[in-house]
Amino acid sequence: MTRPTGEGDMIGRTTKTAWVSAAMLATTMLATTAQGATARREAAGALPDGTKVEAITLTGTNGVSAKIITYGATLLSLMAPDRQGKSADVLIGYDGVDGYVKKPDYFGVTVGRFANRIGKGRFTLDGKTYQLPLNDKVNTLHGGTDGFSRKPWKIVSVKDGAQASVVLALTSPDGDQGYPGTFQATVTYSLDDAGALTIKFEGKTDKPTVVNMTNHAIFNLGGEGSALGVLNHKLTIPASAITPVDDTLIPTGELRPVAGTVFDFRQPRVIGDGLRDGRDPQIVAGRGYDHNFALDKGLTASPQLAARLEDPVSGRVLEVLTTEPGVQIYSGNFLDGTVLGKNGHMYRMGDGLALEPQKFPDAPNKPSFVSARVDPGKPYSHTMVYRMSVAK
Repeated sequence: MTRPTGEGDMIGRTTKTAWVSAAMLATTMLATTAQGATARREAAGALPDGTKVEAITLTGTNGVSAKIITYGATLLSLMAPDRQGKSADVLIGYDGVDGYVKKPDYFGVTVGRFANRIGKGRFTLDGKTYQLPLNDKVNTLHGGTDGFSRKPWKIVSVKDGAQASVVLALTSPDGDQGYPGTFQATVTYSLDDAGALTIKFEGKTDKPTVVNMTNHAIFNLGGEGSALGVLNHKLTIPASAITPVDDTLIPTGELRPVAGTVFDFRQPRVIGDGLRDGRDPQIVAGRGYDHNFALDKGLTASPQLAARLEDPVSGRVLEVLTTEPGVQIYSGNFLDGTVLGKNGHMYRMGDGLALEPQKFPDAPNKPSFVSARVDPGKPYSHTMVYRMSVAK
């Protein structure tokens, strides 16, 4: 067959164009890969007063993703693959903002101004006594009745990159929940491609005050709602002592060695082994684990290991790192089946485990504990990390 004049040139040009297109596509793909983790911002509903709530999803290339909502600067979900590569949400909680408004249970929220408990809701600073609202029987818990977890935060920035990130900000005015000083807080969530979600809490005040911020995510590494809960999970905590509590869960001020007790997690220990061991008065007081561990590392400049949690069934591993001197372990003891959570699941004690890095509970009233005081010109800072991986 005689080929029309110029057909070869056309074929050559078409082939060349295809090569160029393929090369451009490859370059785009390489650029996307090099860019790393991504951040997506979207609407997530509204509060009863009409305030809009947004969601930011940070996604790494290794399959880990974190979804944050502006209400409470809350970590709504954390998706992570198991040893077969199957992804699941490893946080118990609510499907969306409505649950957090109607039945707040601190799932994944940012807690402050002071995380954990302050005895009788009172503390003295520079000779002046401050009274906070009592929202935990006779004590103040997680900042009070209207703490940081129940406020809308504002988005400062959202970025893609080697670490996809979102920065959220909140101003807590002087006298908010009884605390002195106007405190300007920020929370930065950053996710990398290695499965590490870094959470950095920062803030500054115009008067002396007390600050203790953390995240209150409650984990089930088998996947939210899995039947086994966390009773079969293995927990390791590099801490030789706990701060034992009285019958209102306020530390006595003592540092009690964990050796020979159900609180000894210096080597991997199955959570269910001691969770309901009523022979230990501290388990009775907490209705399970609800205790602060004094980390051997103490207060550090950079985040160091505070806890390691492993689910032997899925193979998922969580490492928690922090700059703070303590980590509160909470086994969901007040979950009684009345909480309707994600996917219609009813949560009970042992369905999740919180690992909350922080200063010690009631630190403002315990001079021997690491101080939670923050002064003007000396900003507050706490960096913690949730690092997901899979055991071989």
